[in-house]
Amino acid sequence: MYIGISERTIQRWNKDGIEDKRKGSDKKVVRKLSNEERDEIYRVSCSQEYKDMNPHEIYNSLLDKGIYLASESSFYRILREHNAVTHRRETKEGTSRKKPAELRATAKNQVWMWDITWLKSQVQGQYYYAYVIEDLFDRSIVGWAIHENESDEHAKELFESVTQKEKAHPQFVHSDNGNAMKGLTLVAFYYRLGIVPCFSRPRVSDDNPFIESFFKTLKNSCGYPRNFTGLDHARKWFANFIDWYNTRHMHSGLLYVTPYQKRTGLHHDIYEKRNKVIAAAKQRKPERWGTREAKKYEPSLAEVLNQARVDVA
Repeated sequence: MYIGISERTIQRWNKDGIEDKRKGSDKKVVRKLSNEERDEIYRVSCSQEYKDMNPHEIYNSLLDKGIYLASESSFYRILREHNAVTHRRETKEGTSRKKPAELRATAKNQVWMWDITWLKSQVQGQYYYAYVIEDLFDRSIVGWAIHENESDEHAKELFESVTQKEKAHPQFVHSDNGNAMKGLTLVAFYYRLGIVPCFSRPRVSDDNPFIESFFKTLKNSCGYPRNFTGLDHARKWFANFIDWYNTRHMHSGLLYVTPYQKRTGLHHDIYEKRNKVIAAAKQRKPERWGTREAKKYEPSLAEVLNQARVDVA
């Protein structure tokens, strides 16, 4: 009886098996997440606990709990398929010119960055001014103050307070070119302590990116007031925000540990625990990684501001 199958086909089946290897056929991909696993990732990402976090924060938070569901890129891919990943706003790309000298920090209180941002009051055209000092090494906000005007005297008082609190002062302080940053009162304070001031180029925010990033996080945070009813309201809200930022905010630039954890050295144990969770997950399902190396968290040896360009010969 002729069934329409050639002798060569029977020989190939006997040798290689009967798996359908044609293009477009259903195949079992060992690295592919099951539908149940994909649903679990989407459910966890949209849960009450994680609904306000981005996939990087969710992934690292789960690792801290000893849970590995999938890679960070898988979280992004699955949320993108559900139209659950969007940008908050369009940002105009800045022009690039020669940057100021590179600054490096290998420990806290070596390089500070500071700036002033406006906070809206209930009176149109009237603002409060938030003075903020950030440590390059661990992105901690080491000092802040809010006043009704910009003044190098206010800035000098803030720096005096912070250096006394830290019992230390930085070697370098980087800031923009505003009048409060270059005023004689503040500059005299710098030179009295041996602090070297460094300044951004005029109208170039990229020269002080970390403090600008902090202001963006501040003003895009949930609950940021449309305007403040007074200095007392502004200072109380700001104090609560700084506490959250320093102690609970998982900072992307620090591999998703908080500034406090980096400042106190706790990040070493956190990275080690995450590495063990990923290694255990790879051991359970090595096919997910194939020949790829598992992601490894390693502390940075130095934090750099305005990294110098390395010319390749």
